[in-house]
Formats: sequence, C-alpha cells, structure tokens
Amino acid sequence: MKLRLPNTYVLLVSLLALIALSTWVVPGGKFETTVVAGKTLVVPGSYHLVEARPQGLAALLTAPIKGFVEAALIIGFVLIVGGAFSVLQKTEAIDAMIKSVARAHSRSAWVRAAVIPVFVGLFALGGATFGMAEEAIPFVMIFIPLALALRLDTLTGMAIPFVGSQIGFATAFLNPFNVGVAQGIAGVPMFSGLGYRAICWAVATAITIGFLQWWAVRIRRTPELSPTFALDQERRKTLDLVSFEQFAGMTARHKLVLWLFAATLLGMIFGVVRFGWYIEEIAALFLVMALAVGLVARLSADELTGAFLHGAKDLVGTALVIALAKGTVILMRDGQIIDTLLNALAPLVASDSPVFAAQKMFVIQSVINFFIHSGTGQAALTMPIMAPLADLVGITRQTAILAFQFGELATAIIPTSGITVGVLALSGVPYTTWVRWMLPLQGLYLIMALVLLAPPALLGWQ
Repeated sequence: MKLRLPNTYVLLVSLLALIALSTWVVPGGKFETTVVAGKTLVVPGSYHLVEARPQGLAALLTAPIKGFVEAALIIGFVLIVGGAFSVLQKTEAIDAMIKSVARAHSRSAWVRAAVIPVFVGLFALGGATFGMAEEAIPFVMIFIPLALALRLDTLTGMAIPFVGSQIGFATAFLNPFNVGVAQGIAGVPMFSGLGYRAICWAVATAITIGFLQWWAVRIRRTPELSPTFALDQERRKTLDLVSFEQFAGMTARHKLVLWLFAATLLGMIFGVVRFGWYIEEIAALFLVMALAVGLVARLSADELTGAFLHGAKDLVGTALVIALAKGTVILMRDGQIIDTLLNALAPLVASDSPVFAAQKMFVIQSVINFFIHSGTGQAALTMPIMAPLADLVGITRQTAILAFQFGELATAIIPTSGITVGVLALSGVPYTTWVRWMLPLQGLYLIMALVLLAPPALLGWQ
C-alpha cells in the first residue's frame, strides 16, 4: 500500500484543530519582553505560568478569517508581486534569453563548456530574486533535449533548471516570498543581511555547478554510467534535438524588458538599504515594473491585466496557506500557550555553543519542510515561534531566518513536494532513480548548511 500524506491545507487545518485542543491541556505561560534597538525581544529565564485560556469551536472556526485579517499586508504583498512576475513572464523575455543562449551551444565550444555554469547560475539567480520554483518545471522539457544534444543525460537536463532554481530559492537573498516574509514576521529589516546571504547563494550555486560538471565529464566519457542511459537512447530517436536552434533570437523589446527587471531589483536594493523600504514600498515598485514591462512589450490593457490577475490567482492558494498558518499563531496566542511551547522547545535547541543551536534549528526546519513546502507558508507558520526562540537560545533572528531557508535545501528530493513530483512526471524518471543520483549532492548541501550557519551564530549576525 502506497503511503500518501495529506496536502498542505489538510495539514494546516488539522494543526488548527490540534492547537485548539492543546489549549485545554497545555498550561498558559508568558515570557517577559524587552525592547532593544526598536525590536521586542524575549528575556531568557523570565518564563512564568499565567491563567490558561482554552479555545473552543468558535475560536477554531474563526481563526482562518482572523488569519487573513492579521496577515493582510503580507498576503497583499504576495499577490501583487506574483501578478507582477506573471506580467514579466507574459512578455517572454526570460524565455527568449534562455533560448538565445541555448541556440548558441552548437556554434561555440566555449558556449558548450559554459552551458552548465551559465544556466545553473541563471536559474539559481531566478530562485534567489523572484522566487522561481514552479516556473522552472516547463524548462525541464527544453533542457532534457539540450543535454542529450551535448552528449549528456536526462538527469543533467532535469537538474539544470530544477535543482538550479531550488538551490537558489533555499539560499535566496532577495526573494520576497521566503526571505521577505520571514524577515517581516521576525521584525528584521527587509532584505537585511543581503551580503552574507549572497555568499551562501554563491557557495551553493558553485557546489551545484561543480557536481554537474563532474557528472558531465563522467557521462561524456562513459554514457553507460548514467542511470537513465536506456531512456536517453530512446529519447535520442524521438525527440527534436535541434528545436532550440530554430529560435529567432532576442528582440529589442525582450532586452529592454530584462533591463527594466534588472533596474527593479537594483531599485529595490537601493530603497531597502538607503530608505528602509518595507513591504508597501516594495510591492509598489513591482507594480510599477509590471506596468512598465507591459508598455514596453506592447501588451494590450486586457493582456496586461489578464496576466497580472493570472499570476495573483496562482498565489491564492499561497494566500490561504498564510492565513491558515497565521490562524495557528492566533489560536496559540489567544490560548496563551506560545511561550509555553517556546519554553519547551528551548532545551531541544539550546546548546553551550550558539553554532550547535543554529544547526539544531536548521534540522527542525528541515523536518517541517517535509510537510510544508511553501516557503511563504512555512515562514508564516514557523517564524512566530523560531524568532523568539532564537532570542532564548542566544542566536540572532537573522540567523534563525537563515536556518529556516536552509531547511528547504532538501526540497528537490522530497516526495511530498508538488514541484518534485511534477518534474519527475515530465521527465519520466523514477523517484528512486532521482533520489539515488541526488544523494551525494544532498550530502554536500547538508555539510554546506552546517558550516555556513557557524559564522553568523558566532558573530551575532544582525
């Protein structure tokens, strides 16, 4: 019998019910708080019991709508940014850039050698900046024939867009859907700590590129080593391996759209660093970007609004996840058990070394990621607990956010991830084959995460 886990919504609703029940048995408790540099921090050792407030059926049923109300700013931000990126995709500028580079592979030995570094870097950059994740799925069907044409295998063709975007998402430095939301909830300045996160992204991307380059050398030398060798041979008979060469090239409009996108990212960095922009200003900037790229690409009013609404509609599910996750926090807060849970979790995470504390927090987030894959939803669910927990165990909230991000490093092999399942279905590669091939790379990611959590934990990274 095949084990099938419930989806994210069922899990969160079940969690709401479990929390409501727990308020009847878990004692109420409170920590004292103090304000340091404008941030409210938990005072370690100040936990004390208070009167319990059990939450009944009415509280359970109203928690989701209360979650929508209290998370309205974050939900609106996610919907607007999602709509803006849908308009960007409607212009086909990003697709054109990728196809243009792919077409050049047959004309230059240097381009053939650079295909893996360039494309993994691009997809990782997409994950790190605008949260590219599901958007990478269609590219699998472009990069599998490209990889086969370069005497590589199906696994490499899958990994370039899929693993590239996933690793970029997990080590993001400008991603509004995980870093932005987590920092907003934790009370940390939006996109602060960008420098160290960029270093983490560069290290993770370099590890991914190095692994794929090593595999490429082996497969070119001995194709039979590939677990998908038989599948590759069949595909070479049936797939159109030169379709990407027929691409006409990037137009002036495509290039201008990409320049506008780059200018938006630079403007966001400048606004956050120089003027302390927060969710409202960043959402407004992306709204302006959507209008600008729509005008440049000569989208009609119906096309522009249709694309925007399509992108926002695709994230309605994410908005519901945020609301449900916020509802869990509301139930725990009203039942006065959040601090009790913090007090119980603290010994599990606490350590004589802040490094070990950060690493244990990373392990906890990795386990949670198995059940909740949405970066936004996971941030909404866990950061209200993990941010004050960081205060208790002696690490900064910025470090706790990095541990939360690194918890997503294993998404590429999680069988409960819709993205993973979708990619495997498109590529025709069995899950067990994919996982066996990915395990060495996942081992490298694990070591990387444990090592990269050490400096911020030791230095009190803010």
